[in-house]
Amino acid sequence: MAPTGKAGIYRGSVKDFPSFNAEQDAEALYNAMKGFGSDKEAILDLITSRSNRQRVEICQAYKSLYGKDLIADLKYELTGKFERLIVGLMRPPPYHDAKEIKDAIQGAGTDEKCLIEIMASRTNQQMHALLAAYRDAYERELEGDILGDTSGHFKKMLVVLLQGTREEDDVVSEDLVEQDAKDLLDAGEAKWGTDEAQFIYILGHRSKQHLRLVFDEYLKISGKPIEYSIRAELSGDFEKLMLAVVKCIRSTAEYFAERLYKAMQGLGTKDNTLIRIMVSRSEIDMLDIREVFRTKYEKSLYSMIKEDTSGEYKKALLKLCGGDDDAAGEFFPEAAQVAYRMWELSAVAVAKVELKGTVHPATNFNADGDAQVLRKAMKGLGTDEDAIIGVVPYRSNEQRQQIIQAYKSHYGRDLLADLKSELSGSLAKVILALMMTPAQYDAKQLKKAMEGAGTDESILIEILATRNNREIQAINEAYAAVYQKSLEDALSSDTSGHFKRILVSLALGNRDEGAEDLTQAHEDAKKLADVSSGNTDSLETRFLSILCTRSYPHLRKVFQEFVKMTNHDVEHAIRKRMSGDVRDAFVAIVRSIKNRPAFFADKLYKSMKGIGTDDRTLIRIMVSRSESDLLNIRQEFIDLHEKSLHQMIEKDTSGDYRKALLAICGGQD
Repeated sequence: MAPTGKAGIYRGSVKDFPSFNAEQDAEALYNAMKGFGSDKEAILDLITSRSNRQRVEICQAYKSLYGKDLIADLKYELTGKFERLIVGLMRPPPYHDAKEIKDAIQGAGTDEKCLIEIMASRTNQQMHALLAAYRDAYERELEGDILGDTSGHFKKMLVVLLQGTREEDDVVSEDLVEQDAKDLLDAGEAKWGTDEAQFIYILGHRSKQHLRLVFDEYLKISGKPIEYSIRAELSGDFEKLMLAVVKCIRSTAEYFAERLYKAMQGLGTKDNTLIRIMVSRSEIDMLDIREVFRTKYEKSLYSMIKEDTSGEYKKALLKLCGGDDDAAGEFFPEAAQVAYRMWELSAVAVAKVELKGTVHPATNFNADGDAQVLRKAMKGLGTDEDAIIGVVPYRSNEQRQQIIQAYKSHYGRDLLADLKSELSGSLAKVILALMMTPAQYDAKQLKKAMEGAGTDESILIEILATRNNREIQAINEAYAAVYQKSLEDALSSDTSGHFKRILVSLALGNRDEGAEDLTQAHEDAKKLADVSSGNTDSLETRFLSILCTRSYPHLRKVFQEFVKMTNHDVEHAIRKRMSGDVRDAFVAIVRSIKNRPAFFADKLYKSMKGIGTDDRTLIRIMVSRSESDLLNIRQEFIDLHEKSLHQMIEKDTSGDYRKALLAICGGQD
């Protein structure tokens, strides 16, 4: 019997074929492979429309009828990715997992990502079946092979998971939840060094229901999601394994949706990962994965497979996917519920996460001493850039303002003017940006975005969509003081239409700062979804009146209600219904409200990926977020892109410019 989800509802995409006849199917496959060439279309149509139980019966019937091994014949007739996919479907799930793990650990290197994916996501019953299948297929013990091929805490956690002894009792003790949360905190954040054994014991043995409550309690007592602490306290493959375990505890479907997305995003496709997940989840939770995928990435899994693959391989994958969630009229109430829970978790996490910068006030600070170091670095022939980099990025902005005053008092000179004269290129831009107050720097960036022949709308959007009321008001004052013109007048004369109205509204700095109002949030979501009757306001006006004025906590609740009503994320709706600068402005507001560090992490990644570097964006974000949330941005960066911000800056920049950026970055993660 195929696995079922909650309340006995089957959530796989592949079902038993009605009127199944193993002998007829065996004959059809034999004929498809007989003679010169093979009928790949017939093979994929038949195999992808039968359940695994039925495929096993077909293998037995094939051997009885023809005295041949069906899997061996398929391997002979097919090639490449299509062969791997079809052969994977023919194996019973435990044997498919066993083959994947055997491939991952044999040979010169180990595919740790494959090991992590399987070991972190399988249930106790699936793990026991895997051990038996491995023993039967290879006449070896899987535990022994893992012990021989891995090491350290990574090995210990794999062995714990391999036992398949996770508690399965849904009855949860509140006292034990509180104790486990405290023990995890004491083992990591609150301890000098890390007690890895405590992490292994709790995350490797407790039930899923229990651990979800532990994660909530951990957030309550530490102010951070458990994932942040794992990244800070653990490292390497052990860190990646523990993060995968946490993701699977929270939502196995979301974990696989993310794995599938990363397998297909960017250049090239990780076909082994794509095949393994599509095969292994097709009769378990593919519908849940599809729904989470569409909600999280604003496109259907079906459409991404269609864009990223080709030929019979594509056709077979699409059959396993089971349907296009972007097709007209598609609506899954289960998807709305999954998305609603995702929003609830993320809204709580975002609201409670402590934002941290990477640049802090220097201890034993001496403004006069720093002024003297900087003067010496610029005096005489040549400039000592290292000395300047050794001071400026390592002082808080408030301390830099004191250095400016001390420099003027001692030498009667303008420090910014001297730095501008002595430095050049990207290094000069970084250092001069750091020496301005945040409001002065933002005002200057806005001015530069509007001057000259064209307007850089992306900068206007980025700054105005992400600053709070206090920051916006300070920018207004700085802009008027330096340019003798109000920011509102400048925006009004340089932009037009709905885009102008959005920017002017944001530039007022009058966003409500109160808590969420559930009744109002429901009404606001109805307006955005356009399901209320008799609404004569334009689409843009309705979005503006809500997105530019409501508080962040309230808007998170609005977005959650929107998903519940429409089964689409609000960002998906904006992209589908709007265009140009208006669309980009509203998307930036939504992303900033959802998770501001993730918004900036994405912009930083895009500034450095591909050929060439967008230094203006890179400098602007590194400088402007250095004392507010750059540490959080670093954590989101590595989570989203599987490489550290430090590594990417190191690879993409050079010389003194790189040294300055790395000093601001503040760590290698």
